[in-house]
Amino acid sequence: MDPLAHTPALLFELPDLQGQTHRLADQLGRVVVLNFWSAECPWCKRTDREIESYLKDWGDKVIYWSIACNANEPVELLAGVAQHRNLPVLLVDETQSVADLYQAHTTPHVFVIDPQGMLIYQGAVDDVTFRQRIATRHYLHEVVEATLRGQPAPMTQTPAYGCTIVRRLA
Repeated sequence: MDPLAHTPALLFELPDLQGQTHRLADQLGRVVVLNFWSAECPWCKRTDREIESYLKDWGDKVIYWSIACNANEPVELLAGVAQHRNLPVLLVDETQSVADLYQAHTTPHVFVIDPQGMLIYQGAVDDVTFRQRIATRHYLHEVVEATLRGQPAPMTQTPAYGCTIVRRLA
């Protein structure tokens, strides 16, 4: 069982690329999706396209934050890729403190918070793996859609896959 599931979301604040601070506490009352993200990870590139289509359907019912958490990706790279991929908000977790808080290990690694501020899902965007290249389940979509209908999430955790988060050396 996921130790974070069905617990209050862990609150944080991070700057975006323009230096504006975004606070998770200010978004409670809506569905929030956090995506620990990398500009260089091919798995993120693929899931960014998938998530972009969901965001068009969800509109302002869902807050979506990508969180850049790799220590080796310069801000210029982040800005260029975020613009190219039409990311609505890109937050910068320069010291990986929020990635550590949420125990994120890969990019992408998504977390869904319900309108009551409870963490209801963490894991993969879909069921693609290194051996299975075509998605047959779209976990993120299933969880958010159920939550928007007022139903329980169909799952609370799936294994995250992708690129390992590059952390700063101590």
